[in-house]
Amino acid sequence: MIHIIIPALLLILTFVTFSLSFWLYGKTKPNPILSSLFHPLVTTPIFVSVVLLLANIDYNDYREANQPLFFLLGTATVALAIPLHQQFHHIRSLTKPLLLTLFFGASFAVITALSIAWFLGATPETLISVAPKSVTTPIALGIAEKINGEPSLTAGIVVFTGVIGAIFGPLLFRWLGISDDRIKGFVLGICAHGVGTARAFETSGKCGAFSSLGLGLTGAITAMILPWVIIYLLK
Repeated sequence: MIHIIIPALLLILTFVTFSLSFWLYGKTKPNPILSSLFHPLVTTPIFVSVVLLLANIDYNDYREANQPLFFLLGTATVALAIPLHQQFHHIRSLTKPLLLTLFFGASFAVITALSIAWFLGATPETLISVAPKSVTTPIALGIAEKINGEPSLTAGIVVFTGVIGAIFGPLLFRWLGISDDRIKGFVLGICAHGVGTARAFETSGKCGAFSSLGLGLTGAITAMILPWVIIYLLK
């Protein structure tokens, strides 16, 4: 019985802490900077980590108990096709600039991640795990497994990247004077994947749709090309 109760409690822990974080996020929304710092994907991991440390619970046990949520990540990603379809008439007219931005953004994300990690003395396994940092979690985990990376490390880096993008992306757009929801959404999707897309939908449906496009295309092109690049570099 205890083997059932403990995983159930760990799953409930996730729902409770996220609900509390979402409530805090709503309370701070009038202040853009403060709301960015209190984003649920910033505060929820902090709350969960504190509980796990105080209760002396192994992270692997927590992760195993939350496997249903990992499964739903893929479903949620596929569901993003709905707003994408609704905005398709806008997307079709911007094919060339979107593709140019996609190839530059996706390539730059991988190159900078590997360069910084290599400069800091990362091991080959760490470099491989860091490479898919700007791809949404379900795809990034699949890539990490295919190229013999560490999925747990990849998942952590992916979430961290998304949170940073969701926090500072809107602030950077405001500083640069970028007001076009299509640009903001597509950039957030490429650089901050699922977390950035969730933030984009808070701006508008159009922003969210273009973010979904950036997320999906970045995941597809990275999944097709990155493993071959890693194999070539490791020869």
